Amino acid sequence: MPTLEILGFLILAAAAWLWLDSLKARDAGMAAAREACEQEGLQLLDDTVAIAGLKAARNGDGQLVLQRTYAFEYSDTGDNRRRGSVILLGHRVTVINVGLRLVPDDRTLH
Repeated sequence: MPTLEILGFLILAAAAWLWLDSLKARDAGMAAAREACEQEGLQLLDDTVAIAGLKAARNGDGQLVLQRTYAFEYSDTGDNRRRGSVILLGHRVTVINVGLRLVPDDRTLH
C-alpha cells in the first residue's frame, strides 16, 4: 500500500473513533443534564445538549483525554429560557452548571 493510502485510512479511522467517542460522551452529558434538571425541579428544554467546546486536558491520573463542554437550555418558571452547561473529562461528568437562580425568601431579618 502506498503511504498516502495508509495515511488516508488512519485519518478516516481517527475521525470515526472521534465521532463514536463523542456520541458516548454526548449521551453521558445528556443524562447528567436531565438528572440535574429533575433534581432541581427545572424543565430541560428541547431535551438535548449541544457541543460548545472541545479541547485536550489531563484527568486526575495525568492521562491526556478530551474535555467536552455541552450547553443546554432549561426553564425554571415554564416561560423563560436559561442556559446551563455540562463539562465532561473523558466520559466522566466533572461540572454541571444550571446557573444562578433567585429563590424568593419570605423570611425577615427582624
